[in-house]
Amino acid sequence: MISVKRNIPNILKILLIIGFGYFFWLMLKITLEYFPLDPNVSFLMIKQTEVTERPEYLWFFYTHVYTSIFVLLTGFLAILRKNFGLKNFHRNAGKIYIFLILVFAAPSGIYMGIFANGGFLSKISFVILGCLWWFSTFKAYQLALQKKFKEHKQWMWRSFALTISAITLRMWKVIIVYLFHPNPMDVYQIIAWLGWIPNILFIEYLITKKHI
Repeated sequence: MISVKRNIPNILKILLIIGFGYFFWLMLKITLEYFPLDPNVSFLMIKQTEVTERPEYLWFFYTHVYTSIFVLLTGFLAILRKNFGLKNFHRNAGKIYIFLILVFAAPSGIYMGIFANGGFLSKISFVILGCLWWFSTFKAYQLALQKKFKEHKQWMWRSFALTISAITLRMWKVIIVYLFHPNPMDVYQIIAWLGWIPNILFIEYLITKKHI
């Protein structure tokens, strides 16, 4: 019985890795739809107003899409807190994660949020998400410099909870459309908030209970 209990964390970790691997593959497939550059595919098909009237929109969009896939991967590797036999692997993965978010992914995400589908409610949600994403990542970076590693770890988890909103948003979309068949614009307004609020609440619960 004791050995079984000891193995449970390892089993959960393996399931976590498998689960993330599956969803990462799905996100990678979505990313590859935009390579090579083509403004007439997938999500961009419903953003033609922005594409034609705002030349900078595509640059922000591609910046966000292409960097976010690396953010997902390096963020997951960083929170595993393993070096995998490579010197400073955890630290370097964290540096890449933080750099990509602060310089590219979050700023471009905030810009895209201003033009999000679903009206004002969706726009304000995505802008708040982008700002919190940037702030939580910067806070994690700041605490690492101050060598406050416990707090750094907690803020990295907050940041990653917002990072995986790219995954949870799409999961909620599938569930809501399958169960309720709402108007497409209503879906955007709902998933804009559901994509990240439950994530951050769950992480705050784990931090409060001292599980992180």
